[in-house]
Amino acid sequence: MINIRHERPEDFQKVEEMTRKAFYNQYIPGCVEHYLVHIMRQHPDFLPQLDFVLELDGQVIGNIMYTKAVLEGEHGERKDILTFGPVCVLPEYQRMGYGKRLMEHSFEQAKALGYEVIVIFGSPANYVSRGFQCCKKYQVSVEGEKYPAAMLVKELTEGALKGSKWVYHDSPAMAISPEEAEKYDAGLEPMKKEWRPSQEEFYIMSHSFVE
Repeated sequence: MINIRHERPEDFQKVEEMTRKAFYNQYIPGCVEHYLVHIMRQHPDFLPQLDFVLELDGQVIGNIMYTKAVLEGEHGERKDILTFGPVCVLPEYQRMGYGKRLMEHSFEQAKALGYEVIVIFGSPANYVSRGFQCCKKYQVSVEGEKYPAAMLVKELTEGALKGSKWVYHDSPAMAISPEEAEKYDAGLEPMKKEWRPSQEEFYIMSHSFVE
């Protein structure tokens, strides 16, 4: 039986451990995502209303978390939007549709709260099937009018971004210290850091831009 509900304090440690298992050695040797989960719950931009876990037969196997972000328009507009991450599923349950269920549930709840746009950074292969598109199609850039290949946009309300060019600003909640993340990880149960091909794929994608 599948159940999606809000994360509760008694889930915190399980979710951090699950996040660590899901991301370890995927993008770098080790990972920092579990440390981000650990600290972001206390940040004012964190949205507990959009912090969900997915249970399978009573076991928490997935999680998604959101924070606030901002788009600044070329005409001086400001649009409060969302970004999510980490989103994770325990490795043994990945590629079975559980992440999709979590995301789709969160999209419905985000729209019900009045949000119109989500911007994320991730592999297009993982998110275009969920309605995300290249940021340039919506004229959403980072500073310097650059369009990262990994920056993806989803309109929860069709046409929400029409009529302007936009600059994306992440929440300070995402600006974690690699040194502090390493220190936190060192105090947990040891996991072997190693190189994987996915780390080179991540490096290429995260340093690529759309012309």
